[in-house]
Amino acid sequence: MNKAINETLKKILILEDNQDILEILREWLTTAGYEVAAYDTVTDIIALTEAQQPDLVLIDYLLGGINGGEYCAQLKKHRTTGHIPVIMLSAHQRVIDSLGHYGWDTFVAKPFDLEYLTKQINSMINEQAK
Repeated sequence: MNKAINETLKKILILEDNQDILEILREWLTTAGYEVAAYDTVTDIIALTEAQQPDLVLIDYLLGGINGGEYCAQLKKHRTTGHIPVIMLSAHQRVIDSLGHYGWDTFVAKPFDLEYLTKQINSMINEQAK
């Protein structure tokens, strides 16, 4: 497993409505050395992100109600959260490609390889720290 590179515990906020995927991500990333805050729903993404202070946000594109792309756009446009890297997750890459880009930093298609996802997370967090 590709462990988190930084010595201080970095925090990842996950928004994923599939409970199985949410648990897999929580367990994997905790084992990889991250602090994880995982949610299957949210009413105010800005307030949640400000409260959690994550180093990176993982968002599933297809969520109940608002889509993850809209949450991403809200984060990226807000003055206190716009700097936080966002990884968009989705099994529907063709749909994503046709709908446009919501400002995410990286897209990872489902099903994803956990090692690959961890490398993407490490890379983005380390780039942000520079």
